[in-house]
Amino acid sequence: MKRVILGVIIFAALISAQNNKNQAHSSRQISCRSCHSCDVPTKQDPCLLPCPREEMVTVHQSANEGPEVIKLDRLSNKYEPVVFSHKIHAQMSQMSGGCAGCHHYNTAGPVLPCSDCHSVERKREDLSKPDLQAAYHRQCINCHKEWSHSTDCTSCHELKGKNITASEKSVEMIKGKDHPKVEEPKKIVYETNNNKGRIVTFFHDEHVNIFKAECISCHQKENCTRCHDKQKNLQISSFSKPVKISKSKDEHHQPCFKCHEQDNCTKCHLDKPMEPFNHKISTGWALKSYHEKLDCNKCHKSIKFVKLNNNCSSCHSNFTAGFNHSVTGLKLDEIHTELECSDCHTDNNFSKTPDCSNCHEDKGFPKDKPGSLVKITKK
Repeated sequence: MKRVILGVIIFAALISAQNNKNQAHSSRQISCRSCHSCDVPTKQDPCLLPCPREEMVTVHQSANEGPEVIKLDRLSNKYEPVVFSHKIHAQMSQMSGGCAGCHHYNTAGPVLPCSDCHSVERKREDLSKPDLQAAYHRQCINCHKEWSHSTDCTSCHELKGKNITASEKSVEMIKGKDHPKVEEPKKIVYETNNNKGRIVTFFHDEHVNIFKAECISCHQKENCTRCHDKQKNLQISSFSKPVKISKSKDEHHQPCFKCHEQDNCTKCHLDKPMEPFNHKISTGWALKSYHEKLDCNKCHKSIKFVKLNNNCSSCHSNFTAGFNHSVTGLKLDEIHTELECSDCHTDNNFSKTPDCSNCHEDKGFPKDKPGSLVKITKK
């Protein structure tokens, strides 16, 4: 009987606490949609709204400009300070989102510590801004759970007074350490399970240097476990051999679809490794003289590289007025500078070979040139 009465009291207390919480939420105009993007969030799919991080960081530093080691001691009432290897983490972040992976808000220098925005006090009016403890854990816990294969708090925290020398030992172990330099690959050849076209060739250097893709456009939400897995009973600084990551078909294609969603599968899936990008072969437009020195985004304003009209006017409106012909690699002589463009370029179609027959019966381009060749330098 006593157990029944106790159960009723506990249940009533829970109901009362929930009602108080609901009243507090309603008074602050807070609903499920304040934090969740769906109507029925679950543990497996909480539908949490993303943090507003994009375009809010204006300070970017190299790994060597920041501190080497940081002690997080603002929450030291229960645990010893947490030793954070800032430089090593910063070096790793350069392979993905950079500083913005952690420093998601910084309008001007110097770089702000978390405690400048996130309060130590857990009670707060603005639920969209986590308190300091929640901010630390939101940043760190997912990666460390994957790395340690555990939810044990002591993987990062030492209980206060239990091992006062642990943090000092960690600092000494981290000092002077660097993440091994990761060499950027030029070309990666994948062998897939696709029935037609098992080979996919990815030119990493072209995407970075020619197409100007940023690391974060492909490398998102990555951490140590993307390449390594910690073996049991090893020190923090010990790593196993790089691991092979299993991905679903959608996960493999998702980074590529940002630019290649409209492409046919056979553009990437072939029976043999692909040759490097050639503008003439891929587009039918051979880049010569001035154009071969330009960056792609000078003509292709969108990252998706939509095919352009071969006529120069698709990029250069009214460019014929005062046009300096020398930028084409051919400086016109005095006779030809007096002519109209259409006298040589029929219908002002500059994608076709110039026609000399309007004035000459015995001369033709390119055997005969209306001037002299000049050396083109990149501007």
